[in-house]
Amino acid sequence: MTYAAAASRRSRSIPTKALAAAVGLALTLILAACTPAASPTPSAALRTLSVGATLEPASMDPWHVNAASIPQVLLYNVYETLVKVDSTGNIKPLLAQAWEVSPDRLTYTFHLNPAAKFASGAPVDAAAVVANINRLKTDAKLVETLRAQLAVVSGAEATGNDQVQVTLTRPSLMWLYDMSSTLGMILDPAFTGDLATASGGSGPYVVKAHTQGESVVLANNTKYWGNPARFDEVTFRYSTDPNPQVASMLSGDLDVISNLQSPDALSQFADTSRFATTSGTTNGEVVLGLNHDSKPMAKLEVRQALTMAINRRDLIDTVWNGQGTLIGSMAVPTDPWFEDLSATNAYDPVKAKALLKEAGYTEKAPLTLRLRVPVVPYAVKSAQYVASQLRDIGVKVTVDELDFTRWLDEVFTKGDYDMTIVAHVEARDLGKFANPKYYWHYNDPKFAQLYTAADQATSEEEGNELMKQATKYLADQAAAVWLFALPNLVITKSTITGVAQNAATLSFDLTTITSR
Repeated sequence: MTYAAAASRRSRSIPTKALAAAVGLALTLILAACTPAASPTPSAALRTLSVGATLEPASMDPWHVNAASIPQVLLYNVYETLVKVDSTGNIKPLLAQAWEVSPDRLTYTFHLNPAAKFASGAPVDAAAVVANINRLKTDAKLVETLRAQLAVVSGAEATGNDQVQVTLTRPSLMWLYDMSSTLGMILDPAFTGDLATASGGSGPYVVKAHTQGESVVLANNTKYWGNPARFDEVTFRYSTDPNPQVASMLSGDLDVISNLQSPDALSQFADTSRFATTSGTTNGEVVLGLNHDSKPMAKLEVRQALTMAINRRDLIDTVWNGQGTLIGSMAVPTDPWFEDLSATNAYDPVKAKALLKEAGYTEKAPLTLRLRVPVVPYAVKSAQYVASQLRDIGVKVTVDELDFTRWLDEVFTKGDYDMTIVAHVEARDLGKFANPKYYWHYNDPKFAQLYTAADQATSEEEGNELMKQATKYLADQAAAVWLFALPNLVITKSTITGVAQNAATLSFDLTTITSR
């Protein structure tokens, strides 16, 4: 909505010529004596926001580089989706004003907002949405995670200028949530630039610059079709070391720390006249991932022993200042099927040793494992703790710390590891264990059957109940070691408002944030 203001002038009496001359002379003398030489009128100050973040994107291309740090910057801010998940986990309209689902749950009809436009000025119409779905379905280089999410889509067609029908091959409880994230981001079909460095979205911001090793800058999309951006520029500044980030916040060089990576520093931001702290939950399961292509991981006894060797409550207290939530499977408290399964394969180092012996590993022939982790604070600190506890039960552990780009290549892509630690921050990502091509290489037909049955359930209630069974099965099978769920700890200047309490999506959503 725009507003107009009317200006009025007050009438003034006209002085005599003599009075006018005297006043003019006096003003001339005063100005000559007191005013320096004239200078150009300064332009209005830029409204800027500086956000401290941890993992820098290697590229700005979310469809061909599998890194959560890309949608952290781009999702909802630069690229918009048909539907959006809010901080409470509920699906809301965005590019689609409304939608209907057919009784057989195979056809979704979306009614687009006719006002929506790309930054180029082109309309976000039904043809653009269909073009995006077709583009992804034929993209041979699409990241595997997105390909798996898209597999359920049979096709899409424009049934009107602002109406799209998407048909699924089978009912899916998860598909609409997937469309609220990276899979659903709509690219301008006319975009011909380099996705690695530029953008073609419909959001309130556009990608302005990416300085490798330092920052990503977003600029205000002056043609935005919705509520205007509240900042002219937003800069995401990256540091894997939390100490400089904390120092920058304390000195005033940062306006926001998007998720504090040193929870022991919370007390330094206690002055509410200067700072505000937002504390909530995230989708981030910190997982000690096991490579099921590694021979030892084929044995349930080994996986159970690794789980029982780790005191996860003490780990949270030691490495994350007691911040976070114990979990026992691939679910977090905001998931509708969450159950506290943290007592499954509970801490018991004596039993862990016995299980290793049962699996054929002894002091003379010990289990030897490589723990390869990205250089991010929670992973490095957790790796040190985990390695120590595993050594206590006789496991020989070598820890290898990799920069994130190298971790993506060697661990995530090539599977060159036995164990790793990383936070999986995608919403409702239980289905990754049903994909044997995913980097854990977990291939359990029974779990895949459980998950598929839950996803295809005839009602949400039935689906949630079946999802509980699937998460329980994963926990019993010790498919991974779930260390904890990351908290959402956001630090801002006291003048910054509108930060979401929970990080329910991959996005650091700028659309709600303002400065007073």
